[in-house]
Amino acid sequence: MGLGWGARAVAGGADRAVPCPSSTGSSDPYCIVKIDNEAIIRTATVWKTLSPFWGEEYEVQLQPNFHSISIYVMDEDALSRDDVIGKVCITRDMLAEHPKGYSGWMSLSEVDPDEEVQGEIHLRVEVLGSPGSRRLLRCTVLEARDLARKDRNGASDPFVRLRYNGKVQESTVVKKSCYPRWNETFEFELAEPAGEKLCVEVWDWDLVGRNDFLGKVVFSVQGLEAAGQEEGWFGLRPDKSKPREDEHRGSLGSLQLQVRLRDETVLPSHCYQPLVQLLCQEVKSGRQDGQVHLVTLLDETTTAECRQEVAVNLVKLFLGQGLVKEFLDLLFELELAKPCEPNTLFRSNSLASKSMESFLKVTGMPYLHAVLGPTITRVFEEKKYVELDPGKVEIKDVGCSGLHRVQTEGEVIEQGRQHLQSYLGELLDAIIKSAPACPPVIRAAFRQLFQRVGERFPQHQHVKFVAVTSFLCLRFFSPAIMTPKLFHLRETHADARTSRTLLLLAKAVQMVGNMEPAAGRAKETWLAPLLPALQQGIAQMKDFISRLVGTEEEEEEGEGGPLGPPAVVVKEGPLFVHKTRGKGPLLAAAKKLHFCLTGEALSFGKSPGAERSGAIALADILAAEKVEEKSFGSSHVMQVVYVGAGGQQETAYLQCKCVNELNQWLSALRKVCVNNPRVLRAYHPGVFRGDKWSCCHQKERTGPGCDRTRHGVTLQDWSDPLDPAAEAQRLFHHLQGLRGTLREKYWELLEPEGAPNGARDEGRFGGGGWDFGDALVGTCPQWLGEGGCGGWGAPPLGVRGLTAAPPPPLPAGTPLPEGLSRLFGVLGDLEGCHRLAQPPAPPTPALLQLQT
Repeated sequence: MGLGWGARAVAGGADRAVPCPSSTGSSDPYCIVKIDNEAIIRTATVWKTLSPFWGEEYEVQLQPNFHSISIYVMDEDALSRDDVIGKVCITRDMLAEHPKGYSGWMSLSEVDPDEEVQGEIHLRVEVLGSPGSRRLLRCTVLEARDLARKDRNGASDPFVRLRYNGKVQESTVVKKSCYPRWNETFEFELAEPAGEKLCVEVWDWDLVGRNDFLGKVVFSVQGLEAAGQEEGWFGLRPDKSKPREDEHRGSLGSLQLQVRLRDETVLPSHCYQPLVQLLCQEVKSGRQDGQVHLVTLLDETTTAECRQEVAVNLVKLFLGQGLVKEFLDLLFELELAKPCEPNTLFRSNSLASKSMESFLKVTGMPYLHAVLGPTITRVFEEKKYVELDPGKVEIKDVGCSGLHRVQTEGEVIEQGRQHLQSYLGELLDAIIKSAPACPPVIRAAFRQLFQRVGERFPQHQHVKFVAVTSFLCLRFFSPAIMTPKLFHLRETHADARTSRTLLLLAKAVQMVGNMEPAAGRAKETWLAPLLPALQQGIAQMKDFISRLVGTEEEEEEGEGGPLGPPAVVVKEGPLFVHKTRGKGPLLAAAKKLHFCLTGEALSFGKSPGAERSGAIALADILAAEKVEEKSFGSSHVMQVVYVGAGGQQETAYLQCKCVNELNQWLSALRKVCVNNPRVLRAYHPGVFRGDKWSCCHQKERTGPGCDRTRHGVTLQDWSDPLDPAAEAQRLFHHLQGLRGTLREKYWELLEPEGAPNGARDEGRFGGGGWDFGDALVGTCPQWLGEGGCGGWGAPPLGVRGLTAAPPPPLPAGTPLPEGLSRLFGVLGDLEGCHRLAQPPAPPTPALLQLQT
């Protein structure tokens, strides 16, 4: 089972202000997002405010058995530990109650240490004896894993306390471990009738002060009598038996969230071949006069809320099939066939606009960083005051001590114009010089767009230039300039002054992209001082577009075939390598190296341009997991478990600079190793220090791991490797809900012209039902293989009619186009295969989209 949910958290509004822990009258808030008490995401800090706005969005793939998501609002403190302002908690059940997602404000609640529990405990509970004789309740406490860290050393000293029928027993204390092993057995005399409950509590022992609660499990003895024996891993839960009134609720502020949970089953990739082949055939066939294209129906029936996601999946699907150029060209042709005005071309959020926008993000992020990066960095570092609007100018004193004078409004505006013109000139110069560096697939897509628009509007030659810049400048460059953090150009949000500079710079780039600076002046006359620079920029932009869409033979040679995100490098950057050789304390010093992850290996060297010192082949990587904080004194350390040169299992410990970088590296490693057949199911989150593991205290170095690996927990990114099965499944899920709407829209679009001629008999629908004819004869056995969907068994004869609900009937003899008829057949087959696959299907990760 696969899950997906998306969340967006925005805190703001005067009446939703967070409290002020600082004596300065403001806070420096940021958010930590935890999944089942494991930190996954840290937002940027918004400085000196009680009404922060983050506007960050995340997509996280998770295991299907997650329990809850918690968002902690923190106050950053440079001199001491950060303060916890409050938190909101959303359980999986709460998300299930909102199939279309949750959106709204949630009040922050105070953090109760007794509710901050995590981990699991391995127990065997049984009832001994027969009715009428002396009976015993026996509980064997075997081990626990991933317990909450309560002590300053990053660990706990756990022990187990068992309560039954007024009697209490306790286990021994395991020092400095969150993965303790007890193997102790406890017995209670069974009370008659067996109405009491057995409570197993885990505590952290403290020498000074009260013990810390780590969680509990409660068993019904009546249920145990019926079962006889229960053994397994049980999740620890907080103590809800003690009522607690949160007197601070509502006074800690509120957090605005948008959360979406998506639950999907992803079949083996070959199961989706009929759907993929059908979509590819529709793209190759192109637009035909008098026919309603399947892509047109998809565009017309997809709601605005879903269009972005559908566009992304289509772009990635056709990238993998090597047909992304043809797909975009078809969208351009269909869009231009509609009644449209030259000055509003591609300004709507149609499927064509969203697909081209997504295409640029998937294939052009390295290009974007190379072009915008230097100028954005300069703006952040210089922090110049830039303002051209007289209504927003701040007058300030200038000059040295004793010679102060007040700047006039004109001087401030002139100074701002000079700064902005300098930034704009540098940025335009970088854009103009970037034509050769633009990825060939992007140049090819823009060339097609340029030609299509020129043919559609031969009397308006400037429109074809505006069509290109409407995507490149208005939908790609300008949004990245305004919000560089969302495009990974910066790690933090801009302050108020820098944000204003970026906004004016983005506005100037938009005006250059519009190719008409006078139109912008009509609305904002105060931009007039920038007009000469804008006119010069427009001339440069036209020259750039002409060179960008110019056809080059060597470029055409490399455009065919399946494509992926263009960057060969999946991720790279500096990391600190920790050494664990020898006995005694671990070495505190760590060596800084530059790591580079590609589709073949994880390599490293002294610096980015230096010769590689070594490499680990991806096929040899067994796991990529986090390391306990106590091991190296940092919670940002990961381990890469791999097979060394001698065939022995080895581990590299790599330290990142923050939780976001840690999860980005873990995600990248897990994605490129997703198909490794030798991945581990368990690992040691500690290190082997001296003669034992620091996590579970095992003496055997090669012993089995004490915690489960988390291969499926990943942060999603535009540069992710293509996943044809997941993309096809999401398209299937979307199309599945549109079957009736697709038919209705087809007749609505066709009504003025009448039914198409020459419709195939396979697509004719009788008045009593539907019949796909022989359009898919022989398809099912071919794509299911000999053993069916991954060995789940082939669908029985007639499974399509049994498992797929037929669409509403049409008048007798009514023809449907072949593409639409075949689509309904494919959807019916996939639906049937999903039903057959459901019972034995292994769990697959969940998809969590988070916007905070």
